Amino acid sequence: MVKKERCAVFAGAPIADYKRIKAYLRPDDYIVYCDRGLRHKRSLDLPADLIVGDFDSCTPAGETCEIIALPRKKDDTDTLAAIKVLLQRGYRDFLLAGVIGERLDHSLANLAILLYLEERQAEGKIIDDYGEISLIGRQTAEIENDYSYFSLINIYGTAKGISIIDAAYPLTDAEITCSYPYGVSNEVLPGKTAKVKVAEGHLLLLKIR
Repeated sequence: MVKKERCAVFAGAPIADYKRIKAYLRPDDYIVYCDRGLRHKRSLDLPADLIVGDFDSCTPAGETCEIIALPRKKDDTDTLAAIKVLLQRGYRDFLLAGVIGERLDHSLANLAILLYLEERQAEGKIIDDYGEISLIGRQTAEIENDYSYFSLINIYGTAKGISIIDAAYPLTDAEITCSYPYGVSNEVLPGKTAKVKVAEGHLLLLKIR
């Protein structure tokens, strides 16, 4: 049975504005800390439902929830390993925080998790101190007027049939390739809600506060 609850997964990248992160959370979220992400637990004031990691940078000593200890030599990052476990358990809705930070390699790997989830008919959203990131395709995505900017970034192949309405830079039946990222820093028109749709392929949608 597919679980109705959403998983809120916290990894080890820095979080400055915990109040903003907590505003995204729901009372029934299943809370998961990945290795160094456990350091966010006190500031978030959220008890763990599950802790996953190889614990090379953090220790779960004293925690009473379920703990999955991973080997240090492995192909998956701690965060991806946690995602795999949660998918196996039936979760299909994920909120990820603490996944974008100073380590560009980890940040890019965590962005790829959005593709990993989409390929498995699951949904993911990344949040940080500045906004949120999601993967969009044929379903229309909306950007509310309270965001300062939004950007569309292609990370694989060619996205075709892109339409953007009610934005400063509209598009009709456009293409965005990986090598020409011209969809950066668009703005919602005053009093409007911008809409984006992609007929073929996928794009990262970054909403910036």
